[in-house]
Amino acid sequence: MLSTRALRAHLLASRLAGEVATTRETSLRSYRAFVARDPRVTIGLDPGWAWSVRDVVALMADRCGVSADPEHVSGADVIDPELTLAGLAAFAARLGAVAARGGSVLFGTGHPHRLIGFYAGLADAVSAAGCSVLTPAQGRCVDITTRFGVRPYRLEYVRGVALLSEPGARAVGVHTHSPLPVRLALQAAVNAGGPLPDLVVGDHGWVCGAGQLGIEAIGVADTDDPALFVGAAEGRVSVAVPLDDGVRSDFYRPLTRYVLDRACLSQ
Repeated sequence: MLSTRALRAHLLASRLAGEVATTRETSLRSYRAFVARDPRVTIGLDPGWAWSVRDVVALMADRCGVSADPEHVSGADVIDPELTLAGLAAFAARLGAVAARGGSVLFGTGHPHRLIGFYAGLADAVSAAGCSVLTPAQGRCVDITTRFGVRPYRLEYVRGVALLSEPGARAVGVHTHSPLPVRLALQAAVNAGGPLPDLVVGDHGWVCGAGQLGIEAIGVADTDDPALFVGAAEGRVSVAVPLDDGVRSDFYRPLTRYVLDRACLSQ
């Protein structure tokens, strides 16, 4: 079993927590866009409270460990590793609870190049425990608005994890914040007569889009992704784990082990 102390050291060494690659400028720009209800930043969440930039900064300081000073406007952002560890424990508890009752889980990521292995390891474990890992809308087209215009993507599943890919491309998935994929997947599940997921696990629009529709959702988020933490504060996201979502993919492997150990899903 990976100890909490060992994982804390790994978080800092890999810059999953501590001083991270995301800059303060990037985070503040996202907070301002969130307050302006920019859909590229709300990513499927319709905030129920009135949020100011100061409110978002205070929330992110509380939930992530970034500076609470709105006048601190430059440099690297910081994630408190203790908050990451607490988030992973809560994440494991929710995953374990669903697995214990043999529930259904939908996994999806907007960061396939970085996080596919993390989610796939979880999907393998819950499937082995008797859960249904759902794959609705496999191969369906999703039109995503980008800075280059509307582009068609395809919803695919790799080792039980949903992602968007470009038709005909060999690369594994594209980066997206959009909630459209999870909406498409959930609608396809409804049209097919179910089941709907008891839990959605992922990031970006997968978590916020599901939570907004009343589906329990847990996920990970960087300091420039305030929507997941707002969703958690407002009660629409069950768990938002603060960590850098853009480091090397192999750096997430110890997190998979840690979560599965605490969810009693290790094999």
